Amino acid sequence: MSIEFDNNLPIYIQIMNYIKKEIITGKLQSGDKIPSVRELASLLQINPNTVQRTFQELEREEIVETKRGLGRYVTSEESKIMSIKKEMAGDLIQHFITEMKELGFQEQDILSIVSDAFRTGEFNGRKS
Repeated sequence: MSIEFDNNLPIYIQIMNYIKKEIITGKLQSGDKIPSVRELASLLQINPNTVQRTFQELEREEIVETKRGLGRYVTSEESKIMSIKKEMAGDLIQHFITEMKELGFQEQDILSIVSDAFRTGEFNGRKS
């Protein structure tokens, strides 16, 4: 596991996003055990309190659950995993639309560009 941290976003949020992405891409599956606070802190070379905060937030969002004496596990609720996936997709779409509007594109232009990219499999000569 390696994460390149962005100085503009709290580290615990970046770790949360990383773990969420690992879950929705299937690299971490429902019921999988996640690393302990010490393991992850050592691996990422960050303060264990930061990892602890990450895990507390993931538990608050019911993405991971603690099994007393056994560790933390990815939720077994598929609806929760789908919810995370939709939330992350919404964030990407919102960012994309905002950036496209800042470039001066209107809704129909954006839809046409995206549609063409899907149809041809490339955009500006680059394969997607």
